[in-house]
Amino acid sequence: MRLLDLFCGGGGASAGYVMAGFDVVGVDIVKKKSYPYEFYKANAIEVLKDKEFIAGFDIIHASPPCQFYSITGNLMRAQGKTTSKPDLLAEVRDLLIATGKPYIIENVPGAPMTGVTLCGSMFGVKS
Repeated sequence: MRLLDLFCGGGGASAGYVMAGFDVVGVDIVKKKSYPYEFYKANAIEVLKDKEFIAGFDIIHASPPCQFYSITGNLMRAQGKTTSKPDLLAEVRDLLIATGKPYIIENVPGAPMTGVTLCGSMFGVKS
């Protein structure tokens, strides 16, 4: 199965999907030297709008910036500061739903998410 990893960063999530047997393609606006899989330097929002490209995948994973909802982001706002990272969660979710493909969104506690929530500690992952 082909998996599209949006906002792939250095490839941590991609590596897990590869170990699970997926053929992974990463997309991010910055190419990390450490990313070892097929990669496209592109805006994830624009990629999600490309129906022809999306058709080549069975499932989509997205990790939109989490700083807006993170504990440190909340602390910054309480101190009157702002983060330069945009809040893309709702737009990404809407675009993922519009693809009709199964999808996973990875974010932080406090992010406005619905559906099934999984945490590494549920699988024996230690912090």
